[in-house]
Amino acid sequence: MTDHILCAVDLTHADDARSLIAQAGRLAEFEKARLSVVTVLPDYGSSWVGTFFKEGTLDAATESAKHALRDTVTAALPDRHDVKCIVAIGNAYQKVLDAAEAREADMIIVGAHKPDLADRMIGPNAARIVRHAQVSVMVIRL
Repeated sequence: MTDHILCAVDLTHADDARSLIAQAGRLAEFEKARLSVVTVLPDYGSSWVGTFFKEGTLDAATESAKHALRDTVTAALPDRHDVKCIVAIGNAYQKVLDAAEAREADMIIVGAHKPDLADRMIGPNAARIVRHAQVSVMVIRL
């Protein structure tokens, strides 16, 4: 039995994120599990590139991402108000794994685009999550 599902989404692909969250919500409801949704922003603030941005840009981006994630979750699951929204900053796959551990999730759901002739594998972050996760990972083709 699954008690807590962590769904990892990329907000730059809003339609895919909504679809993935909706599917995670259906599974969570079926399993009577808690649901958390995480998105990860790149940490450009501590790198050389970060010197080209105004002070507070990363904070503003994080705040914007929190609102966008909440809006996306609400659009995908309008009847569920208990979903925990998490915005992390750093390396995507590592932050997803960290969130799963911190929230004691026992399943991670990630999306992968349907393969075409040019791409016959899941993306690098999804692949790393699958390879390094200590819990079950479900990859949903989008």
